[in-house]
Parts: sequence; structure tokens; C-alpha cells
Amino acid sequence: MSFKGRTALVTGGARGIGRCIADALVDAGARVHVFDVGDDPRAAFSFRRVDVSDAAQVRAGIAALPPATSLLVNNAGIARDRSLLKMSDAEWSEVLDVNLSGAFYVLREVAGLMARARHGRIVNISSINALRGKFGQANYTAAKAGLVGLTKTAARELGPKGITVNAVAPGMVMTELTRSLPAEAVGAARDQAVLGRLAEAGDVAHAVLFLLSDAARSITGEVLRVDGGQYLHA
Repeated sequence: MSFKGRTALVTGGARGIGRCIADALVDAGARVHVFDVGDDPRAAFSFRRVDVSDAAQVRAGIAALPPATSLLVNNAGIARDRSLLKMSDAEWSEVLDVNLSGAFYVLREVAGLMARARHGRIVNISSINALRGKFGQANYTAAKAGLVGLTKTAARELGPKGITVNAVAPGMVMTELTRSLPAEAVGAARDQAVLGRLAEAGDVAHAVLFLLSDAARSITGEVLRVDGGQYLHA
């Protein structure tokens, strides 16, 4: 898949899955811009420090992008895991603000650019836990489930303007962060996967690039699971 001459925005693209997606887009010829609150990774893409939970920062960041930006990956996300009876107001709000409201702020602004060009591809990164629930993740699963609803509504509203909107729902993915988790937690997730292995970040990136490509031009409003079959175990 070639994205030569295309301009993309990846949120949360400084590390982990987002970084892998950004690098894959660069390798495929795209001009890539990354929004993140972390440090500048000094990579082969343009980096801007933006807190996506702040609508004003998002608006300013999008205004600085080339008007021809036609690819968006809403990947920015955080977790504040705790059982719902012990979850604080702040832990609930912080996750919803970044994972759901942040995705909406970015999508709204970028969709305006795409609508004027009558063309665009948007992929929101959700989670299989949005579809099955997860103990200790009431805030995270609610936000990621909200992303599924946002994806389907945006697909309906933006389709007539030539814009596709889809979601990718990873299971546990073997990133640097995942490898630092207790071995029993990773092993339990691996046991759920009917393929007997967990997805790598590159597996998610490949699914995202497919949905951004013209090969998926007739696909919109869909949720593609990339989980090695973990969801089937549920």
C-alpha cells in the first residue's frame, strides 16, 4: 500500500502502537504529523506537543496542519485502572477526557479539512474490551465503547462527503509497556488467544493502513478486531 503524496495525522504517535502506525505510514510514503504529550521522538515525522483533551490545543494544532491532510488515526489514550467501586471522579474523568472527548475534538477538526476536499480516511483505535467489558476498566471500556458509537455516527454523517470512518479494536498487544507487566497477566491474555499468541504492534499498524488505503474505500462504520482471537474466548 502506497501513501505517497498523502498527509496523515496520528495522535499518541510518539510511542507504542501509535509510533508503529506513524512509522509504517512514513515507510509507505506518507507525510506524517504526530500529536502527543510526551517528548519529541526525533523520528521521521513532524511532532507537535498537543494534549488532545484540550479542545483549544487541538484546534491550534489542526490549524497548523497542511489543508490537504486526508488521513487520521485517533490513537491517543490513557488508562487509570481500578474497580468501579474504588474509582475516583478524577480517574473516571481523565480517561474519558483523553480517550473519548480527545478523539472527538480531533475528528471534528480534521473532518472539516476532509469535507472541503471531499475525501478522507479516519481510523479510531478502540479495544476488544469495549465490546466485552473488563474488570477494573470501567472508565477505559466506557471510553472505548463510546469510540465505537462515535465511529458509526461519523461514518453516517461523513460518508456523503467522501470520508470513511472505521475502528480497530486490539486485544492485548506486545508493546514495551506490555512486556513490563507481570508474566501471569500476559500469560492469561495469551491463553485467551485462539491463535496461541498475542498481536504485535505491527499487526495493528497493518490493519490501520489497510483501512486508510483505497483498498478499503467501500468499508465504513466497521470495527476490525486485531486480537489473535482473544474476543472469541469471552
